[in-house]
Amino acid sequence: MTKKPFVGQTAIANDLLDLVHTDVCGPLSIPARGGFSYFITFTDDHSRYGYVYLMRHKSEAFGRFKEYRLEVENQTNRKTKALRSDRGGEYLSGEFIDYLKENEILSQWTPPGTPQLNEVAERGTEPCWTWFGP
Repeated sequence: MTKKPFVGQTAIANDLLDLVHTDVCGPLSIPARGGFSYFITFTDDHSRYGYVYLMRHKSEAFGRFKEYRLEVENQTNRKTKALRSDRGGEYLSGEFIDYLKENEILSQWTPPGTPQLNEVAERGTEPCWTWFGP
């Protein structure tokens, strides 16, 4: 069975941090200096401004999100309202889910096999693959 092209279009968030897209990529074929084999991206839907954090393990995703959130919320004086990700295990830990609930951050998980529904994050990783290689 062949997949049909995705023709849907999603609205852009109204303000900064209303929606943040995230994706974890790796492992890199050759680890970066310091033993970093993965990276995670966070992209604000409204501004399309993105952050990239290097990681040694996928399990560091939760810590990197807290680091990102602290930095951008202090810079913008706004609160993160929603986080959109795929259903990667790094986003589905009880600790991560509880943190989002406690901080009133809506978690939006895309259905399996639909990277087009998190297109902002997927496109955000393309330049990184150019730099770091698959």
